[in-house]
Parts: sequence; structure tokens; C-alpha cells
Amino acid sequence: MPDDAETPAAFRPHDHARCIAQSMAQAETLALAQGLRLTPVRRRVLEILLERHGAMGAYEVLERLSEEGFGHQPPVAYRALDFLVEQGLAHRIRRINAFIACAHPGEDHHAAFLICRECKAVAEMPAEELRGALEAGARGAGFSIERVSLEASGLCPRCRVIHDEKVPR
Repeated sequence: MPDDAETPAAFRPHDHARCIAQSMAQAETLALAQGLRLTPVRRRVLEILLERHGAMGAYEVLERLSEEGFGHQPPVAYRALDFLVEQGLAHRIRRINAFIACAHPGEDHHAAFLICRECKAVAEMPAEELRGALEAGARGAGFSIERVSLEASGLCPRCRVIHDEKVPR
């Protein structure tokens, strides 16, 4: 199983507490710089998303919020998630109708998502080149792209090793 810097954090061992702390610090800095309010609910939703490198459905987030006394009505979670997506602090993974914290908050970037079908880990990867190729092809066809969602499902390095061990050769 790869364990190098190029392998996304979601797919390799790393100091996850440090990962969360850095992401929260980036979110705080971004909110302050842009004059945004990172309310207690918004902050907690981002923390919940950061707790694991996997996507979470809005109702999973709502359940956690409800357990912690933040309310149990769906708009509580959806408003916070929408805010985080709009501000570039989270992404919506359309294929699985879920959300994930952004790995590069505050950076203008295009992302693609690698979704492990076994453990449900989700890794964000840069997609500028993929998006460029898609836009070039679309222009050639006279098509104007308004939104792109690049999502791939398969096996992460850890699950691929387990899968390969189970498959007789």
C-alpha cells in the first residue's frame, strides 16, 4: 500500500488530529478574511465532516447535531452545509448525495473525488487538467459547460490490498 506524500491523506496513515486542526485554522482564517460568520452550528458541521475522510449525508450530520443539542430539523444541517459549500469549505459529492470537507479551503481550484466502494473513504484530488480537457472537448462540440462534477468509484490502496488477498490467483 502506498504511503507517500502524493497519496491523499484519506488513503494513508497520518496525524488526523493535526489534519483537523489545520483545516479548522484555515477555515477560521478564511472566514475572518472574508468577513463571514462561522457560527457554532457551521463550525460544528465542519468539524463533523473533518472527523473522517469520508463523505457524510445531510441526515448523518443532522443526527450528530441533534445529539449535541443543535436542533433536529433538516434545515439546520442543510443551511450549514450549503454555507460551507458556498464558501469553499466543503464539497457536495453528487454521486452519493453526501458532503465532504474541502482539502484545500480558500484555494481557487477544481477537484475530482475518488470514492472507495468498500470503506467509503473519499479523497479529493486536483482536477485542473481533467477539467481543461473536458472544457476543450466541449468547446469543440459547441457546448458551454456550466457545472462539472468529477467523481470516480473504485478501491483505495488499503481495500485494494485486502481485495487482492481474497482473490485467488
